[in-house]
Amino acid sequence: MTSKTAAAAARATVYGYPRQGRNRELKKAIEGYWKGRVTADALRATAAELRATNWRQLSGAGVHEVPTGDFSYYDHVLDTTVMVGAIPTRHRAAVEADALDGYFAMARGTQDVAPLEMTKWFDTNYHYLVPELGPDTVFSADSTKQVAELKEALALGLTARPVLVGPVTYLLLAKPAPGVAADFDPLTLLDRLLPVYAEVLADLRAAGAAWVQLDEPALVQDRTPAELNAAERAYRDLGALADRPKLLVATYFDRLGDALPVLAKAPVDGLALDFTEAAAANLDALAAVGGLSGKRLVAGVVNGRNIWVNDLEKSLSTLGTLLGLADRVDVAASCSLLHVPLDAAAERDIEPQILRWLAFAKQKTAEIVALAKGLARGTDAIAGELATNRAALASRADSPITHDPAVRARAAAVTDADTRRSQPYGERSAAQRAHLGLPLLPTTTIGSFPQTGELRAARADLRTGRIDTAGYEERIKAEIQEVVTFQEKAGLDVLVHGEAERNDMVQYFAEQLTGYLATQHGWVQSYGTRYVRPPVLAGDISRPEPMTVRWTAYAQSLTSRPVKGMLTGPVTMLAWSFVRDDQPLGETARQVALALRDEVGDLEASGSSVIQVDEPALRETLPLRAADRAAYLAWATEAFRLSTTGVRPATQIHTHMCYAEFGDIVQAIDDLDADVISLEAARSHMQVARELAAHGYPREAGPGVYDIHSPRVPSAEEASELLRAGLDAIPAERLWVNPDCGLKTRGWPETRASLENLVAAARTVRGELSGS
Repeated sequence: MTSKTAAAAARATVYGYPRQGRNRELKKAIEGYWKGRVTADALRATAAELRATNWRQLSGAGVHEVPTGDFSYYDHVLDTTVMVGAIPTRHRAAVEADALDGYFAMARGTQDVAPLEMTKWFDTNYHYLVPELGPDTVFSADSTKQVAELKEALALGLTARPVLVGPVTYLLLAKPAPGVAADFDPLTLLDRLLPVYAEVLADLRAAGAAWVQLDEPALVQDRTPAELNAAERAYRDLGALADRPKLLVATYFDRLGDALPVLAKAPVDGLALDFTEAAAANLDALAAVGGLSGKRLVAGVVNGRNIWVNDLEKSLSTLGTLLGLADRVDVAASCSLLHVPLDAAAERDIEPQILRWLAFAKQKTAEIVALAKGLARGTDAIAGELATNRAALASRADSPITHDPAVRARAAAVTDADTRRSQPYGERSAAQRAHLGLPLLPTTTIGSFPQTGELRAARADLRTGRIDTAGYEERIKAEIQEVVTFQEKAGLDVLVHGEAERNDMVQYFAEQLTGYLATQHGWVQSYGTRYVRPPVLAGDISRPEPMTVRWTAYAQSLTSRPVKGMLTGPVTMLAWSFVRDDQPLGETARQVALALRDEVGDLEASGSSVIQVDEPALRETLPLRAADRAAYLAWATEAFRLSTTGVRPATQIHTHMCYAEFGDIVQAIDDLDADVISLEAARSHMQVARELAAHGYPREAGPGVYDIHSPRVPSAEEASELLRAGLDAIPAERLWVNPDCGLKTRGWPETRASLENLVAAARTVRGELSGS
């Protein structure tokens, strides 16, 4: 096919779309089902209507081929586990009794059965449920969901393409099941898994699928020759199937590297590649392998992970270069639009001048359609769109919001001395022990306490004017007092104020920093029914006034025990925001760090002896390619130290990380030079404690003994067992006892019981250590 013909054939598509609905209808229906207020049939009806709404919107916007199978009640990797029959032994009875309840039991656990482990989806803030596999795993195909959703779309008269997690990525994301040797490699199950995928593909073909998309994002990471051979074998075998739809293998989030020639030569019908930012190298790499002769190329030129308008002329240039490298070039976002909010037009509180800089899923769809039209018919066909786009880009570049000379001058003046504590850890820890007087195995929580309906109602009442500021603050004070009183009675050693005043750990700070914008409807799925509204980091950052001192000081006035000051760290402020893309991330991180440094200093001056700066996103934002990591970790760890190193030696700096794989960043954790780090460990059975020990981590650590992402209450003995496992790796004088994460999403009854059990476990193990 000639370049001209390939251009004329260009069409628009997407890999996935936000699931929640315009008003988070899915969240409400699922949580209503959990509480017994919504029937299973009503939940299924809500889900079906949301899917139909999404498909109609995409088709109406000009998307030729809509995705199916990307919709999920909780997580698409968990859906894949169901599809291939890899149900953990402990969940089989629940799944056999009721498929829907069993599905949610795998996701959330029950009082008697632990859920699957949860961790981050590559370098995003989306969480997936980790498959548990072993040498005895028996796979079996269940394509019910995938076939049903395809038929729903076809019944609407739409061209539809089912989307599946690919077999290689599925196995590379998996872990050995409990009781299986830690060195078991799930990829050894590939030959057992491929016939199951073949059966699913045949079912989809029989149901009317012309194309099926197999997502293989794991192949953009550094892969061993054995892993690349597995990918070659997988797509050789699947491509050779006689009864199959056409196969589109999709990769995203980074450049494909050594896997590109493997997939380019595979007997599949198309390849979807990311051509944005870090993945821009795919363009030259694709030319170097001679293109995709005889294949379809889906070009991801619209950033599916950020919310800034696309540079349409730049994208058209990229698309023009791609012509001639494939038989057909289609246009898409770089990845599923799951990672962005639904519709920027719903934002009424953002200035119109700024709003035109933003593109959520609906606007990105329009950009994709415009680019496909421009590629097929020429730039004259989209002259209006191009003119509007140029004006939006120019407005942003020239705006005073994006450039503050004072902020830039302060950031440029930072020296290496600004990023170092005045004394080494050994001297600091002695001063801290003397000052704080904490017992062996001190107990604490991560920061937040349950955000009750009453608290959310109070915020709503303040917004609507039903109460004034004074009335709202009285409610917050009452909640803080209740939280402090409970912690004292429960016997916790280092307290928190509970964060009653905070809507979100990033948004709360963003609303008080210059350079940030807040959305009202910018909801994005983090995990399950947990949705967040990432703020928009649009310009240079500074802190006009203290943000947390008042409430922390009030909590401290209620108790003689230390109350932690609680802040969100600079890397997480970037990672959990839609961050500006017009300057290096390191420069933006330094600006945020300086604003937080001011807050840390004010907290210390007000009497805080323990200050926690959370960095749960440090691992999440780690580049997928090893070659890119050193530069990232250098600016990321410097930003954390810049925010925390201005305090006295006796002031104890904590940090917190959760739900990620930490083994490959232990040196970076060390480089943070925090006095205490708390980490997720309950679902992974203290793996991170062993990783810290193997590294020789020299400071204090609190690997979590209470999994807060499940509604079940861990017993005191269960927490004791985890604590003893932690002691096998970390000496008692450096071990803290805490939950995995904050308690914001939990209810008060389970929180009280769980924390009381946690304190009881600490006392029991303390007694064992002292021989009493």
